[in-house]
Amino acid sequence: MHAFEVLADPVRRRILELLAPGEMASGEVVEAIGAEFGITQAAVSQHLKVLRESGFAIVRAEAQRRLYSVDVAGLQAVDAWIGRFRSFWEPKLDALATEIARGKRERRKAPVIKRGGKRA
Repeated sequence: MHAFEVLADPVRRRILELLAPGEMASGEVVEAIGAEFGITQAAVSQHLKVLRESGFAIVRAEAQRRLYSVDVAGLQAVDAWIGRFRSFWEPKLDALATEIARGKRERRKAPVIKRGGKRA
């Protein structure tokens, strides 16, 4: 399955968001995703399997528990593909950052005008 097909699914994206801070037991993932999306343990397990097989998640056994975490390899592959297109938006973002900084400088330099009168 292509990386973007994997990430197109909102459940799989949410699982990755849950795993981003660190490892989670499969039971914790099932509980969180089941509550949020209303899907069964079997469905969550299938999503975890897709994430594992596509290089987005890794699992390790600890006694009876299965601990999942993000596998950066999958995300690096996505970043590498997107990187080919960064040149389209980075100059525009740089220009925007310059304009924002210019606006902040101008506001700091502008004199403070006190208004008189009553508020409505």
